[in-house]
Amino acid sequence: MTNTDNSGASPLDTSNSAFRRFSVAPMLDWTDRHCRTFHRKLTQHAVLYTEMITTGAIIFGKGDYLHFGEHEMPVALQLGGSDPKALAECAKRAEQYGYNEVNLNVGCPSDRVQNGRFGACLMAEPELVAECVAAMKSEVSIPVTVKTRIGIDEQDSYEFLTRLIEASKAVGCDDFIIHARKAWLQGLSPKENREIPPLDYPRVYKLKQDYSDLHISINGGVKTIEECQHHLAHLDGVMIGREAYSNPFMLSEVDSALYGAPAFTQTRHQVVRSMYDYIEAEMSKGANFWHIARHMLGIFQNQPGARGFRRHLSENGHGKSADISVMEKALSFVPEL
Repeated sequence: MTNTDNSGASPLDTSNSAFRRFSVAPMLDWTDRHCRTFHRKLTQHAVLYTEMITTGAIIFGKGDYLHFGEHEMPVALQLGGSDPKALAECAKRAEQYGYNEVNLNVGCPSDRVQNGRFGACLMAEPELVAECVAAMKSEVSIPVTVKTRIGIDEQDSYEFLTRLIEASKAVGCDDFIIHARKAWLQGLSPKENREIPPLDYPRVYKLKQDYSDLHISINGGVKTIEECQHHLAHLDGVMIGREAYSNPFMLSEVDSALYGAPAFTQTRHQVVRSMYDYIEAEMSKGANFWHIARHMLGIFQNQPGARGFRRHLSENGHGKSADISVMEKALSFVPEL
């Protein structure tokens, strides 16, 4: 069961309040281990999240859904589910694999997730969320955290949110990530739910003021390091999603701006080429070139030649014969400064 890639890895100090000062959000179909490997080239301190993985996939699926490499750490597993026993089993496996944190999804609004009685619809059942958290915490010593919205449908009062926080706090959860939008469970697609419900940052700030003993991170609509710094004046952590994926080079500012580490000195070209050993190693095991390269499409966002880079990679990266040479040709469209 143990992830051999992590054997001998020393655990991180997850009790440190700066452990998750900045994180990259769990994004379905995007933040797989190839994506996390690429993002780790740009930041050593950010906590990287898996895609949401359901308890059913982990317990009954045929694939190894928990596999990751030591080079990705610190990395957190996000679980989707509502059965305390199944969540506890998956949390236990996650700790055995070497994950630094287990996170419960109480924010995804998709129909598929609702049909499984988990995600954002769990906000309406704070006692069940607490039961799930308690079951997971009973099996692991790593942090168990909750990622939630600020409300669902017409249930969007501050009191509705704090009922969820209070219930989970009562069983020992002290770490919450708040997506500062409510979710509409009917009538909006997951994409629309990320854009249409208005952001309410002050509500998250108030939550931290009222629960100063909790670690509160904010998610939703954050696009720049400057915005991160503004939020960190009020909160403990910031989580960025789509912007980190579409404009990944922004991650190169995280360590120096938010953690006080030395400034990042590699160029975009150097970052891309630093992935070559990984790409070749994965392809030697049967991985498809495109499955890795697709995560790198945004590295030259807003740079001269970015469109040519993306076009060449998109048009030529899918074939079975695609390899590093496709990436090198794509790089030729971008001036190397």
